[in-house]
Amino acid sequence: MTSLNLATLADERLSPHDKGLPARAIGLTVAEFLALDPRLGEFWTPLIVLDDAAMQSNLDVMAEWTTTRGLELMPHGKTTMAPALWQRQLDAGCTGITLATMGQVRTARSFGLDSIMLANSAVDPRALRFLATELADPDVRFSCWVDSVETIDAIERALENVSLPRRIDVLVELGQDGGRTGARTIDEAITVARRAAASGVVRLAGVGGYEGSLGHDRSAHSVDAVRRYLERQVELHTALGDLYDDGDITVTAGGSAYFDIVADVYAGAMRGDERTHWTLRSGAYITHDDGFYRGISPLDEAGTDVANPLRSAMRGVARVVSHPEPGLALIDGGKRDFPFDEGLPIPRSIARDIGQEWRSLEGASISAMNDQHSYLALPHEGSETPDAAIGDVVSLGLSHPCTAFDKWHYLPVVESADSDRVIALVRTFF
Repeated sequence: MTSLNLATLADERLSPHDKGLPARAIGLTVAEFLALDPRLGEFWTPLIVLDDAAMQSNLDVMAEWTTTRGLELMPHGKTTMAPALWQRQLDAGCTGITLATMGQVRTARSFGLDSIMLANSAVDPRALRFLATELADPDVRFSCWVDSVETIDAIERALENVSLPRRIDVLVELGQDGGRTGARTIDEAITVARRAAASGVVRLAGVGGYEGSLGHDRSAHSVDAVRRYLERQVELHTALGDLYDDGDITVTAGGSAYFDIVADVYAGAMRGDERTHWTLRSGAYITHDDGFYRGISPLDEAGTDVANPLRSAMRGVARVVSHPEPGLALIDGGKRDFPFDEGLPIPRSIARDIGQEWRSLEGASISAMNDQHSYLALPHEGSETPDAAIGDVVSLGLSHPCTAFDKWHYLPVVESADSDRVIALVRTFF
């Protein structure tokens, strides 16, 4: 089990530049502040708050789900860019962390992460020279993706005069017409694989790809598109059998929306291929959400026959700062604070202040967002939904964790949804 070097995080000194922190936190280290037993009511709005009990439940649920199906999990670390949360994922059985850029890889290596998949191509000469030095550590397991012969050419040019301790593992990425990256046909992918297998700089180490861009819902059309793509991925892996050497081989897919279809398609191929690491990269599960993933994840509580569902472990908190007309209030959190790309925040409840009794905001909605404001649309007069007085605080369900964490340097973690005791500050590195 990998143990990341997290000790320095506790020694970081909190600053006025870290939005949301209480006044008494400024100048203290993280450890000193947490020793004071802080409460959420001390924090300034707006905030994003994490729920420790819900995150732990999600870690346990996903670990059991993948283990039961014989799959490995290398969750996408770009979702949180929080080494403390990566450690919890590793402790729960994940075999490594997936990242999206070489800058993220450098951050991860600075904390001692030794099992990394870059779900992208690496062609920057400077970044590749950095990677060459990291591969001198025999414990480092690294792979990246290639989708063209030209990509491999670029890697070889960048490392032409570099002493490379070992070849770089590469997965051939299969794409889809009109999609993102990836070889567009199996034949093109085989050509890339042959080039990788013949290289003295890279090593053919499997097949990668991303199915999430092929659908945005659970419609029959989306599910069929995802399934057909994954079947082509397995077909490509089979076709490369004679090109693989005796080293580790990985086949990987699986965002946080369709990992059940990945498991279903992979199941047949897994029965006849025990040497391959069949790997999911789902990353959003650790916090889940109240929006996009709640509506599409196979493990959401709204799904049928889900005995142990994922739970939303993040919420926004913002304060009413204006009530300019009937039915409209403005709150002090906007696009700089909360995610909005996969659905606007969802008003859940309101209170006179954090730590006081919450009242339901059923029927209210966020109708628009600006940089630092959100428009809280309230039901018509006579509704049972409470009005929003200036100074009240609103609890918000959030959609899409991948664009939530990047807006915050520190996120407070409470014990559970029913507690206001802050037990951790999650540090991000975007």
